[in-house]
Amino acid sequence: MALANVDIPVIKILRLLRTLRPLRVISHNVEMKLVVASLFESVGAIFNVIIVVLAVWLMFAIFAINIFSGKFFYCSIGMYTYHTKYECNVNGGSWMRFNYNFDDILQAMLTLFGVASLEGWPDVMVASLDVTE
Repeated sequence: MALANVDIPVIKILRLLRTLRPLRVISHNVEMKLVVASLFESVGAIFNVIIVVLAVWLMFAIFAINIFSGKFFYCSIGMYTYHTKYECNVNGGSWMRFNYNFDDILQAMLTLFGVASLEGWPDVMVASLDVTE
């Protein structure tokens, strides 16, 4: 009877634990122990920095909601041609909201995160320059 072909989920989980073997190197290497200990000690300070950054983003998100709430829209047929909902609807387009906007606090925080990470910030800039009522 061959035990190699046995399909028991518990044995599969135990096999996955073999991937953690390289972590034993940490216990044998003094420098690695120092690096890992330093990382664990810095978690509290990193958490404090994250709280401060989120508080600052919250302030800017509230400010942006006051300025840009309900203004990040575009026309589906002529994004830079039709600037009002009426013009867009008369010409057969639909008035659509940008994926990044400042209509609520969650969307504002996500938009600010996108700008802070420099991913797609030119799109947000162009949309903010072309805001409509």
